[in-house]
Amino acid sequence: MKQEAPLPPLNLPPADLRLRRDDDLVRVYDRLRHKYVALTPEEFVRQHFIHFLIGELGYKPEVMANEVSIKLNDTARRCDTVVFGRDLKPCMIVEYKAPSVPITQAVFDQIVRYNMVLRVDYLVVSNGLRHFCCKINYENFNYTFLPEIPTYAELKNA
Repeated sequence: MKQEAPLPPLNLPPADLRLRRDDDLVRVYDRLRHKYVALTPEEFVRQHFIHFLIGELGYKPEVMANEVSIKLNDTARRCDTVVFGRDLKPCMIVEYKAPSVPITQAVFDQIVRYNMVLRVDYLVVSNGLRHFCCKINYENFNYTFLPEIPTYAELKNA
């Protein structure tokens, strides 16, 4: 079943999402997890962003994973999306929020905590309306906000 998602327009290209209804729950097909999942506002952003990365920026589905489990201070956490390089090491973490959730310092703090485990070169945060991408420089212990999200070919080790 294909239909327009009942959520607000995003600052992302249109995505041809596969939707289905199970009783009162609308589900969307996640092409990275290969299954239907509940269509929450955050999931709506995730699916559009994944389509953007693949369709516009040349990311390959086989080097991306959703809901990646990590252990942080003996607590199980999940990264929304992790992108892997040619060496199969993580190179980007993407954190999604619902369109109604503003991107605040707390959101950046969350993704930075995840990066304490994965040590990637790129951190991306999006609520579907605003997107931020940081390049981490481990040698100088700093980071730079990039004007655009890099293509997959532009990523280190991609």
